[in-house]
Amino acid sequence: MFNFETLLQSIENTTVLCVGDLMLDEFVYGEVSRISPEAPAPVIAVQRSEINVGGAGNVARNIAAIGARCIFVGLIGDDVAGQTLTAELAREPRIAPLLVCDPSRPTTRKVRFVSEHFSTHMLRADWETASAASAEIEARLLDAILPQLERADIVLLSDYAKGVLTPEVIARVIDVARQRGKRVIVDPKSPNFVTYRGATLLTPNRKEFVTATRCAADTLAGIAAAAQEAMALADCAAMLVTQSEHGMTLVPRGGEPIHVPALPVKVRDVSGAGDTVAAVLAVVLAAGQDWATAMRAASAAAAVAVSKNGTAVVTPAELRRKLLPHASLAAEDKIIGNETDLDRRIAEWRREGLRVGFTNGCFDILHPGHVKVLTAARGACDRLIVGLNSDASVRRLKGEGRPVQNERARAEVLAGLEAVDLVVIFEEDTPLNLITQIVPSVLVKGGDYTREQVVGHEVVEAGGGEVLLVDVLPGHSTTSLVEKAREGTT
Repeated sequence: MFNFETLLQSIENTTVLCVGDLMLDEFVYGEVSRISPEAPAPVIAVQRSEINVGGAGNVARNIAAIGARCIFVGLIGDDVAGQTLTAELAREPRIAPLLVCDPSRPTTRKVRFVSEHFSTHMLRADWETASAASAEIEARLLDAILPQLERADIVLLSDYAKGVLTPEVIARVIDVARQRGKRVIVDPKSPNFVTYRGATLLTPNRKEFVTATRCAADTLAGIAAAAQEAMALADCAAMLVTQSEHGMTLVPRGGEPIHVPALPVKVRDVSGAGDTVAAVLAVVLAAGQDWATAMRAASAAAAVAVSKNGTAVVTPAELRRKLLPHASLAAEDKIIGNETDLDRRIAEWRREGLRVGFTNGCFDILHPGHVKVLTAARGACDRLIVGLNSDASVRRLKGEGRPVQNERARAEVLAGLEAVDLVVIFEEDTPLNLITQIVPSVLVKGGDYTREQVVGHEVVEAGGGEVLLVDVLPGHSTTSLVEKAREGTT
């Protein structure tokens, strides 16, 4: 997994080349209380309106909002909507827009009429020409795109089938990107995935995936099998199928699928959620993270996006809160009293598709080093269980005079932390029996251990889980704190 602050620092040094269909999103909010006397149609009493950079432009905005740099290539018409988009993008300091103007077509514009009280879309009006760009415009687009590939860490193609990503543009960009060792992510619109042949990752939603593969997509095994066939034809490295409230499933070519459940959230507006997923995937992968980490970040970002009205972006602070959320229980409910209760909790979480993590220790005097490990552990899973050495166990390990605090006090302090979901006291010197009972998806310890030294690593890895080692903070240890206290120093 990752340290969130380190990830943000890496993101700030990444550049994403985003190419796709730009559009102007307008939202008109109001209330409907009567029917028009002129026709049987509702009358909306407009209360406010707002405009957003939408389509692939929203992908670019999300890339910039999370802290990366974005080179954006899109298409506009010679009209007021195009001028508006140009001005809006110019206000984004982390976006470098390269907009090609095609006077023969209007700028794509979508106006949505929304009930303010119920957040319900009542009507959408579109202005667009959904035909492929002409050969002349196609050449101008490639002239804008190809010289930027050297500057980019990753390429993202956002296809809304409005004319920018013609077969020629797609093929040339992917071919040149591969020659230069650049990964290409595609948010596809064409039901023929071979159109995107050679891309690194395709990110269809469930409906697009079903249409393209003729797979029911109702089981993980079914999605994996259909994705493998599609990737073989399209020569892609991986496919991510987003499934709204059912989470998202990534299938690496020739590998085992990875599924991440959706985070619980009150959905206000799904407009642009796919843009957010594609943007965060690109940025986190460009920052050097693996598939699973990128998926978890994208899932968290999607939960933030759909909880907002309109076409929304996600900030680092919002993403941090979703990736490192509050624990699921109140402090008094976190301390487990018996094995039956523990088994029941774990079974409930597994039924919900949640990833269970585990770490352990004496936690005699909680210090910043402990907090760092616990926070990193919670960031690597959906639910974190902390194994706590009993008083007798601590005495055997640390000697007489320890623990300073009894096991109940230590458990209550741990239970008060947002990062912790359950605290389980164990009597043995090691948590091996507890780990065998839980079989966590991720086992976390401080980086002063090696993987082979971590008790229970064989159990976790045999169950398909992973061992995560977190760098320790120098100068922080319970033993040194106790010694200083006994010497009367600070």
